[in-house]
Amino acid sequence: MARPFIMVAPNGARRSRADHPALPVTTGQIAETAQACHEAGAQALHLHVRDENGRHSLDAGRYGEALQELERRVPGMRVQITTEAAGLFDVPVQLDCLRHVRPGWASISVREIAREPDLAPEVYATCAEQGTEVQHILYDTADIALLRDWQARGVVAREQSSVLFVLGRYAAGQVSDPTDLDPFRAAMPEAVDWMVCAFGPREHVCLIAAAQQGGSLRVGFENSLTDHRGQFHADNAASVAALRAQLERHLP
Repeated sequence: MARPFIMVAPNGARRSRADHPALPVTTGQIAETAQACHEAGAQALHLHVRDENGRHSLDAGRYGEALQELERRVPGMRVQITTEAAGLFDVPVQLDCLRHVRPGWASISVREIAREPDLAPEVYATCAEQGTEVQHILYDTADIALLRDWQARGVVAREQSSVLFVLGRYAAGQVSDPTDLDPFRAAMPEAVDWMVCAFGPREHVCLIAAAQQGGSLRVGFENSLTDHRGQFHADNAASVAALRAQLERHLP
């Protein structure tokens, strides 16, 4: 079996260095983490940037600075920016981010864009026109149904088919389980380019199960800080390395 594609999500929109001292916040910290994770076996980085107060940001200038530094430090690593609202941004701000950053790759939550459905065609058309690859963030089967409807009506282009199945929620005490993947796979059996992320101490267990079914994997401090025993990973690179070691043991 081919080894799965691994993306690291090292910080997310919500956590800070108060949650873990090795969680990267500044551009320099993100670039250093990216380099260590790339060396540990991650092929891609899911990028969140922060403002001067450490809060989640969709600022194009901050993205530009981070993308430039990542290209300098880890030119062989793919980078995906997030458009996550995180309760802070509306759809026009998300669209403005995409237009000004013009990223090669972006994650977009269909349920967030559905807050302003009249803008949805513009969001996905903008990505198609400027060559931004889209990964649709799907939290449940209702999101899958929405994506299917938009594809059927031409809101989303058929070739914009890459998806991330999110097992669980951003909630205190969330512990995802491999069986959480079953409804996604049953509702979208035709998915080819699919990835999984999971929360809590069973993060790696969930990712191994996804890999055994042919999925790509997203790992890192955005989703889980600890291993299966509840012990903190030293840093994101340690989590990536531990996942890689488990993949070697569990995949033929």
